[in-house]
Order: sequence, then C-alpha cells, then structure tokens
Amino acid sequence: MTVLVVSVAGMALFLWPFLALGAPSTGAAVSLALGTVVASAAVETLTRRLDSRRFALLAAIAALDAALRLVLVNGIGGFSPIFFLILVAGYVFGPSFGFLCGAISLLASAVVTGGIGPWLPYQLFACGWVGALAGLAGSYRHGAYDWRDVVVLGAVAVITGYLFGALLDVWDWTTFYRAAPSYGYVAGASPGELLRRFGSFYLATSAWWDSFRAVGDVIAVIVLGLPFMAALGRMRSRFTFATEAEPAV
Repeated sequence: MTVLVVSVAGMALFLWPFLALGAPSTGAAVSLALGTVVASAAVETLTRRLDSRRFALLAAIAALDAALRLVLVNGIGGFSPIFFLILVAGYVFGPSFGFLCGAISLLASAVVTGGIGPWLPYQLFACGWVGALAGLAGSYRHGAYDWRDVVVLGAVAVITGYLFGALLDVWDWTTFYRAAPSYGYVAGASPGELLRRFGSFYLATSAWWDSFRAVGDVIAVIVLGLPFMAALGRMRSRFTFATEAEPAV
C-alpha cells in the first residue's frame, strides 16, 4: 500500500507533459521526491517492516551502489552495475523494501558522484519502481531459490531496463527536445500526438542505449542472481521471527 500511494504522487512527474499540465518547478519536484522517500521510510519503520537490521542492509546496499557508480558510472552503453543489487534486494525483501532500496541507492550515488540536478527526482522514482517491480515479481514465490527465480528476475531486468530509460526520457524530451520538428515536445498538443512524438523520440534516441542496460542486467542476474538471492534469503529468514503462544495450563 505504501508503494502504491507513493507511486500515485510520483506519476505526476511523468504524466504532466501528456495531460497539458504546467511543468513542476525543480524545487517542487525535488521536494516531492525526497518527501515521498522519507515518508515511505517512516511508514515502513513505524509499521516495523523496516527494523534496524533491514535498515542497516538498506544502507549497506545504497553505499555499495554509490561506490559502484563512482568507480564505474556506466558499463557498455546504458548498462550500470547499480541495478543488480536493487533487483535482487527487491525480489527477496518485497516491493516496499525494493522501492526504498532503489530510491535511496540512486540518491546516495547522486551525492557521491555529484549527479544532483533537476533530473534527480525522475531518477529517484524510476529507480525506486525498478526495485518495487522486482519485489512484486518475488512476492508470490515459496521455497528455496532456484533457476526459475533467475528466469523471473531476468525477465524483470529486461522490462525495467527499458522502463527506466523511457521514464528518464520524459525529462530529457521536455527539457532539451522542444524544437525537434518530428518528435520534439510540443506544449498544448493532444495526448495522442504527444504519445506519438514521445514514441518516435524514444525509438530514435534511446531504445538502442537501453538495450545495453537490459542485456547487461540480464547477464548479471544469470551469473550472480542465484547466489545473491540465496544469501539475502538467508538474511531475511534471520530477520524474521515469530512468537509462539504459551501453552494453556
């Protein structure tokens, strides 16, 4: 439920160009993104779904992703190593943890690499949704992790590899491509025309780049996914305990 409420707020950032709404100011967008991340963490903490152990794990993943992004900002094309841990953590710990893992990892890496700017709110939500979708995919599994989980998470990696790029393109499109005659953003155009233009823009500028991200994420999942899922699964079992009722006398 927390992710759903947060996502409704986040979608405002991505839908405004297609609904003839005025662009949000940078300050308002940053405040919205940071506010929803803080609110999500607070709700998870108050409901005890984010205890001290899960919080420590969340901080460790965010720090590791920040270090990876500092050392290797991008691999080949649009591939970045930060998505693998977000995908696996979300798959094992669920959509709420996955959303926080994605958003906080991106925020930490932006601080470390100096990547703070008007694009950051879009990145926070998009990367948070990567973890949340992985969490949804892993919500219905049971038992030990095996090759089927690798297949499912690999499929999620492909989808989110393209989805992340398309969501970030909304900012690029509305900021830098207003003058492009065939696929540029035109304020006041009909939603259908804007969708057509955005589709043309994505295919012309980003689809090939995002393919490297999707393929890179899949390779990482195939090679490293199973041991990482098993390790995080053991941690989750240690984080979870149940109390037994005292026997009646």
